[in-house]
Amino acid sequence: MKVALVGSGNVATILGKVIHSKGHQIVQVLSRNKEHAEKLASKFGCEYGDFKSLPANEADLFLLAITDTALYHFDQQMHFANQVVVHTAGSVSKEVLKNISTRYGIIYPLQSLVIESSTMPEIPLMVDGNSTETTHFIREFAESFSGNVTIANDEERIKYHVAAVLVSNFTNHLFAMADEFCRKENIDFKKLFPLIEETTMRIKDNDPETVQTGPAIREDIYTLGKHLQVLSAHPDLKYLYLKLSESILKLYQKK
Repeated sequence: MKVALVGSGNVATILGKVIHSKGHQIVQVLSRNKEHAEKLASKFGCEYGDFKSLPANEADLFLLAITDTALYHFDQQMHFANQVVVHTAGSVSKEVLKNISTRYGIIYPLQSLVIESSTMPEIPLMVDGNSTETTHFIREFAESFSGNVTIANDEERIKYHVAAVLVSNFTNHLFAMADEFCRKENIDFKKLFPLIEETTMRIKDNDPETVQTGPAIREDIYTLGKHLQVLSAHPDLKYLYLKLSESILKLYQKK
């Protein structure tokens, strides 16, 4: 299939590489910044341009990997005829594309995609289309470069997006807070890596709530108090510790 990429950031770069590696042809890269488009296009030996450029007529599918905000205004930038247009956002309805093309939909990667990653992670994809025919077309294309493809409508996809923020963005923020705490207290954050890996492994085979450990679930007030005393010099982290401990207590008191 002939694919055009709209965007030149993390998602466009990684999906472009994966799509290209599976035998599809990247025929064009368009980006708000023409220099960025040129840099990515050089990886595929294809043409490039900015949002004022004409979209490639030969493209079978346009993949819009741009910000959520940009999606809401993209119909003022570009229009297509009968070519399939998809965006990659988890929290934006496919209907944002209704004025851009007669055939449109979603290919949402349920994965954190970062150019600097040393390895290529598994990329589950959630797809949808504005018609049965378009959905089938998008799904077949998605299955050509991912072994984990699910049809998910707008309502389902936003729920997955919320859950993704909880398990990825929020947990990483806690890692960042713990790392800062360790540095300020002159202890080694890397010593926690085996614990992080073990916790992640456990939830692959068990419900997360069944493997919960720690002083909150035990209602160990003595240890909770000692921890809060240590955290007195770290008010932001102390606040998070209190709120999360309260949440754990409430969850397990309901059981």
